[in-house]
Amino acid sequence: MTENVENSLSNKMTSLSTSTSSFEPMISHDPRLNELATNMFKKTADYLIGELNSTQADYEVLEKMNNATITKYSDMKQITVNISNSIEEQNQRYKQLIPQLEQIDQIYDSVLKLEQAAYKLDHYAKRLEAKFKQLEKQ
Repeated sequence: MTENVENSLSNKMTSLSTSTSSFEPMISHDPRLNELATNMFKKTADYLIGELNSTQADYEVLEKMNNATITKYSDMKQITVNISNSIEEQNQRYKQLIPQLEQIDQIYDSVLKLEQAAYKLDHYAKRLEAKFKQLEKQ
């Protein structure tokens, strides 16, 4: 692209260097003035070409950054899909375990009730034993 710009500008500059002012068609210009004008146009063209090359390089860097970002987001999307699938699988396993977990809760409640009954029975047995010893002494 830059070569096309350079060739186009250099072709146009060579045609400009031999021209005369449109306001003074018959008056010829100083050759030094023509040389300075040509030099000015070449330097201006070089400056513009540099600016275009710089802009093109900026766009190339942006394009590389965009491609890297696309790749990164694609990787992140794949990771998210894998996590989502894993969570869904864990939820299915949990749903399958719900009946067993409910049974565990029921067994735990039964054990608590049995423990309370055992404490009550132990307390009653101690009172009964104390009463028996008291009656034995009399």
